[in-house]
Parts: sequence; structure tokens; C-alpha cells
Amino acid sequence: MSQGVGMVGLYVRDQDEALEFYVDKLGFRVHTDVRNGDYRWLTVQHPDQPSFQLGLFKPQEPVLDAATAQTARAIVAKGGMPPLILDVDDCRAAYERMSGRGVEFTQPPEERYGNVDANFRDPSGNGWKMIESRRGKH
Repeated sequence: MSQGVGMVGLYVRDQDEALEFYVDKLGFRVHTDVRNGDYRWLTVQHPDQPSFQLGLFKPQEPVLDAATAQTARAIVAKGGMPPLILDVDDCRAAYERMSGRGVEFTQPPEERYGNVDANFRDPSGNGWKMIESRRGKH
């Protein structure tokens, strides 16, 4: 029997805005984009990691009640969710490429703890830490 995490959901304020950011600026690809009334199931995946999906979901009813949805939107907008990690081969090169596509970084690449990392946020306020992967490096 095989098991593993196949998708992680992320709350976003506007799914079209999030789709544009993740596809056009970060280079993800659309996996699923279907609607059921006002509800939209939207997932993207990194081209180098096709077995994993990132769900871009709007905090809304019927999944959440109205008050909880409003609270969730406020927490995301303030950057209160745990950061996501994006592994890259070369942090400085990825920073230059992504900055050129309009990604706004909250911290440029810095070397610390024997690694290079940078921080950015998506349009909804979700924080990302981009870390230079040490896989295959000695």
C-alpha cells in the first residue's frame, strides 16, 4: 500500500489573482479548475513535482461558516499562516527570475546557517521562504 500527501490547501482572497500569480510568476501549472455553483476547486502543481498539488481555495461557505471565513481571510491577509517552502537549485538566480516577473520579495537572498534563502508573499498575504536546495551538493 502506498501513502503520501498529495495536496495541501492554501486560502487565497481571490482565486483568479492567485492563479495568475502561481502560474505566470512562479511557473506552476494548473492541475484542476472546476466549479460547482459558487465553489471552485482550483489546484496547481510545480512542473518538477507533478505528484503534489497546491489547492488555491477561497475561505467561504459552505466549507466555513460566514464568521469563520471572515476570520480566515483576515489571518491570511496579515501573514498569520505558517510559511510555505519553495526549494530551488539557485536562490539568487530564482530571485532574479521571479523579481523580473513581478514577485515582490520581503527579503532578498541572504546566506545564513550554511544556506541561501529569500522570502516573498503571494497576493493574499501567504508567506513563502525560498531556500536553495542542498540536494546533490556536497
